[in-house]
Amino acid sequence: MSQTIIAPSILAADFANLQRDIEMVNNSEADWFHIDIMDGVFVPNISFGMPVLKAISKHAKKTIDVHLMIVDPDRYIRTFAELGSDVLTVHYEACPHLHRTLQAIKTEGMKAGVALNPHTNVSLLEDVIQDIDLVCIMSVNPGFGGQSFIENTYDKVKQLKKMIEAKGATTKIEIDGGVTNKNAKQLAEAGADILVAGSYVFGATNPTQTVKDLKTLLN
Repeated sequence: MSQTIIAPSILAADFANLQRDIEMVNNSEADWFHIDIMDGVFVPNISFGMPVLKAISKHAKKTIDVHLMIVDPDRYIRTFAELGSDVLTVHYEACPHLHRTLQAIKTEGMKAGVALNPHTNVSLLEDVIQDIDLVCIMSVNPGFGGQSFIENTYDKVKQLKKMIEAKGATTKIEIDGGVTNKNAKQLAEAGADILVAGSYVFGATNPTQTVKDLKTLLN
């Protein structure tokens, strides 16, 4: 099994000590930075915007995985590329012209991701799965950190994995929400490639060790 990618979610970091937490991720065994951009419209919360992402990009030494929980993401695709995003994920529910949006993301040189809310069926991606680099399955309702994991996620991952293999696609599966040492291994076994961990990492007494333990558990 290939190495599972660990992507700490910066939404759970200490914003008053953001540089310290970015350095922690840089120096830990984590693989990616996961950054949630929320507009207060698509989800009932507002997170950081462009200036904060710009500041993170300046210090981050690893892949920057940006998750847009916003309406009309097409307006900002180029901006996010300019701010240093390596992966740009849009919500299926926010994109009436998903294929066009995916092409626009790739044109800007980024990997294209699609996120699915808990109630959205993975089968809706069947026609575009070959154009998607990453599918982000929301294992909590998007908008707030620290929620508990939705158990149906395992079945969604298995179903999605089957579809990816049947279509001969190379799409990676990312899980976002409620990831801990209690479900990480089971998620990887179901077919997940990337695990986003927020409060589990940043809320730990020793975040660096927590990331290391997750890596050990998975690989």
